[in-house]
Amino acid sequence: MCGGFHCSKNALAALNILYILVAFIMIGVAAYGRAMAMVTSVSIIGGIIASGVFLLFIAIIGLIGAVKHHQVLLFFYMVILFLLFIIQFSISCACLAFSTTYKEQLLKFGWNHSATATRADTQKVFNCCGLYNSTSADPKDPVCIDLPCAKDSSPANCPSCMQKLLPTLGTALRVSGGVGLFFSFTEIVGVWLAVRFRNQKDPRANPSAFL
Repeated sequence: MCGGFHCSKNALAALNILYILVAFIMIGVAAYGRAMAMVTSVSIIGGIIASGVFLLFIAIIGLIGAVKHHQVLLFFYMVILFLLFIIQFSISCACLAFSTTYKEQLLKFGWNHSATATRADTQKVFNCCGLYNSTSADPKDPVCIDLPCAKDSSPANCPSCMQKLLPTLGTALRVSGGVGLFFSFTEIVGVWLAVRFRNQKDPRANPSAFL
C-alpha cells in the first residue's frame, strides 16, 4: 500500500536525498554564474547559494527524521522547509524578472566597486576594454593595449565589458532562477510528505504507545 507507513518513509527519504543533490546543483550553478560574471557582486546569486547550503542542511535533518521517525525533527523540518520555499521562490522569481536596465545597473555597481586588478582580470578573461568604452576617465580602469582585441588595431576597437558581461549575467540569472524555481515546488511536496508521515503510526511500535 503506497499510502502506508513504509511507503511514506521511503518517499520522504528519497526526496531528501534528491534535495541533497539539488542543493549541490544550486550551489554549483550559482557559483559558476558568479565566477563568470566576475565584477558583479550580485546578492541575488549569493542568495541562491545560501538557499542551496540551507537546503542541504534541512535535507540532512529531514533524512534523519524520516529514517528514525523522529517527531521533533520532522516538525522543525516541515516548518523550516516551508519557510525556505517562500524565500527560494521569491529569490528565483527576482532572478527571472530582472530587466536589462537593472542588470546594467548591477554591472555598473559591481564595476565601480571593483579594484583595478579585478577590472584587469575581467578585461583579460572577456577580451574587452572598459565598462562602456576604452576612453574612460576613471583612474582605476586598467590599460587595454595588451589585450588580444587591441594588438591588431587599437583599444578603441575593443568591445566594451558591458557588451560582454551583460549576456553572461543574464544567463547566470536565468539558469539560477530557473533551477531554484523548479525545485522550490518540490519543497511543498516535502512538506506534505512530512506532515503525512509524522501522523502515521509505526506498525513495529508498541500499539499502546502515544503517537
